[in-house]
Amino acid sequence: MQKEFYFVSDLHLGGDGSLMTCDFTNEFVGFLQKLARKDKETELIIAGDTFGFWELTTIEGAAQFDEIVRFHTEIFEQLKLTGERIQITMMVGNHDYDLACYPEFVEKLAAYNIALDTSLHLIREINNRKIWIEHGQQIDPYNAATEYGNINAQPPGYFITKTLVSGASKYSVFGASDWLKDIRSVDVRQIPDWLVSNYFYNEMNIFLRWLLIPFLLLLTVTAIALGAQFLKYVGVFDVNILLDNPFVSWLGLFGNIVSWIITASMLVWFFVFAVSVPLYFIYRDIRRTLFRMQLFPLFKSAPTDEATNIYLNRARAVFAENPEICAYIFGHTHDAFLIEENGRAIINTGTWLKILRRVSVRFGLLPGVYYPTFRLNYFKIYSENEKVIIKYAEIPKRLKEKLTLLQRFLIIGRRPETEKPIRGRTVL
Repeated sequence: MQKEFYFVSDLHLGGDGSLMTCDFTNEFVGFLQKLARKDKETELIIAGDTFGFWELTTIEGAAQFDEIVRFHTEIFEQLKLTGERIQITMMVGNHDYDLACYPEFVEKLAAYNIALDTSLHLIREINNRKIWIEHGQQIDPYNAATEYGNINAQPPGYFITKTLVSGASKYSVFGASDWLKDIRSVDVRQIPDWLVSNYFYNEMNIFLRWLLIPFLLLLTVTAIALGAQFLKYVGVFDVNILLDNPFVSWLGLFGNIVSWIITASMLVWFFVFAVSVPLYFIYRDIRRTLFRMQLFPLFKSAPTDEATNIYLNRARAVFAENPEICAYIFGHTHDAFLIEENGRAIINTGTWLKILRRVSVRFGLLPGVYYPTFRLNYFKIYSENEKVIIKYAEIPKRLKEKLTLLQRFLIIGRRPETEKPIRGRTVL
């Protein structure tokens, strides 16, 4: 009987404080229960980053696993039950790199019927062809261990995660809401913008926020008025159509209030622009210094398309060296997709974590809104009529959290960019 293979990755269970909360417990348990009812020979491969050991700073070594189990008992009890019916194999990712360093993890995972394989890549055979599976961190210079299996050979990504992500979770309880714990769901390049957004919509004093909103909403109008005022000053254009408009006068008191706001906004933004010029040159000098000292790249991540191209090239190299490989599977980048090339498939298993995507507001120069989404998914590979079949499925997830009324109003009718569509069935 031909074997069926299921693939998921990047569950990221565990971490300090609120990071220990799992948003998809019911969905993952349901997925495991479905696999337990299989009457065919089946293997579930969790392709790395099952755990968030990097984000768990209070406990060291194999004891980290016990702490995570304590908070996720329902998941591990179901893993144990499902593992009695099918084979469950767990790979090592960068966030749970400790799995490759402490032999004790093998026995601890075996107690839940999980087979730990610390190989950097696995090979599975199907229909006289082969599947190549890896997490993908080994070709990421910021997340690849310099000496695999050595706990002291941690990559730069480890130290960034320890200080930035885990630290944020520890202090998230002091916020007006628990938004800071979602830092690991944000693209690294967008973290500064995300912090500004959450400060404005969640932490800023409500009176200060509503005082600023008119100035930010009217920024475009202000820029036109400021430009018209400058033209009037130099003698090119002697009427400010926004401040000296008969319609504004006709509005009476309301018109006067609008004129006052525009005038005040002009003054505010004039000084902002005046100050921003020298600050821009200071920023450029600091950035140039960090580049020279080779520090700036630590705070930079590759754009999604660039990261995808890196793994596409990696897959093509694997195919060239191993003609029998029909599918290259990896995770790590949290960007689920399936690309078919020359009768072979390149698959990214995505993530089960919450994903935050930026949505621009409709009005004025206000901070963008980070819209929460999930893409809980799995890939299944099996044989049918001498063909290799790849099935893709998504598990529906209802969001519990909601945007504020102001956020919903400012992005009314807008949603994040849609995920790359993935065919439900691919035949190789």
